[in-house]
Amino acid sequence: MKKRALITGVNGMDGSYMSDFLLEKGYDVYGMERRSSVKNRTNTQHLEGKITFLTGDLTDQNSLLRVLKESNPDEVYNFASQSFVGESWNTPEQTSDVTGLGVLRMLEAIREHGKPTKFYQASSSEMFGRMVENPANEKTPFYPRSPYGVAKLYGHWITKNYRESYDMFNVSGILFNHEAERRGHEFVTRKISDGVARIQLGLSDHIALGNLDSRRDWGYAPDYVEAVWLMLQQDSPEDYVIATNEAHSIRDFLNEAFSVAGIKDWSKYVKQDPRYMRPAEVDVLRGDYTKAKEELGWTPKTDFKSLVTKMVMSDIQMLSENE
Repeated sequence: MKKRALITGVNGMDGSYMSDFLLEKGYDVYGMERRSSVKNRTNTQHLEGKITFLTGDLTDQNSLLRVLKESNPDEVYNFASQSFVGESWNTPEQTSDVTGLGVLRMLEAIREHGKPTKFYQASSSEMFGRMVENPANEKTPFYPRSPYGVAKLYGHWITKNYRESYDMFNVSGILFNHEAERRGHEFVTRKISDGVARIQLGLSDHIALGNLDSRRDWGYAPDYVEAVWLMLQQDSPEDYVIATNEAHSIRDFLNEAFSVAGIKDWSKYVKQDPRYMRPAEVDVLRGDYTKAKEELGWTPKTDFKSLVTKMVMSDIQMLSENE
């Protein structure tokens, strides 16, 4: 009998790649999206007719109960959130409501639904913030440095609390930064790949960025959704750090991205804009995925250079086709 999966935030980068992965595994996939006058299905256009789209919202408890009733899932993958760290200072209350309390609402809905359902919570490396240990593992203390990080930490702990209080199969994947061709344009990595593509095609003359010295552990999103799936296939629920154990700076990303366009000295193409500086900066994030390697048999397949190349080449192709 086919397994049934519900994916929240299905139109986002992670949700769309997770849908692709589960369809290949033979699942019936249900994707939850928020109601809007214009559907944003840029990442899921290719999935129309292959998955069932349902309307629901993490800020509306009844909608979650209805979505669970309609999908009757064996597994729930919660990727929905206000996911842009920079925006969380502008809308801290909304970020807390969606990214934090939204997890509680979904857990309560699953509990009320009554069917044993495995639950995945998309936790974040931003929970580590000012890193107490480098690299961070599952036992590293948290120190979030943004409203987003704080909200994610609430979601992480309430997932654990419901697991221990109600014997639910809940896991949190503490995923470090992961990028891909479907990343939103507001994120620095896509801003760079899109900007380099525009510069090469003569559509722009510069990219505006914030801090160029912050360092991140960047992996490839399609690799990471496999780790997410593996977490829910284990005999008992555990939390896992998913990362590459490497950290690269924004400058490193720029070096690789501009090299795809054949540009060695990119300094004249990049302008630093104070609007993109964070009130509280996270200088470095790096993760230790030893536990995932030992218990899930998972390792990242795509290296940093390949990741950046894929993103830039994709944006060059996309912009060329739209000209």
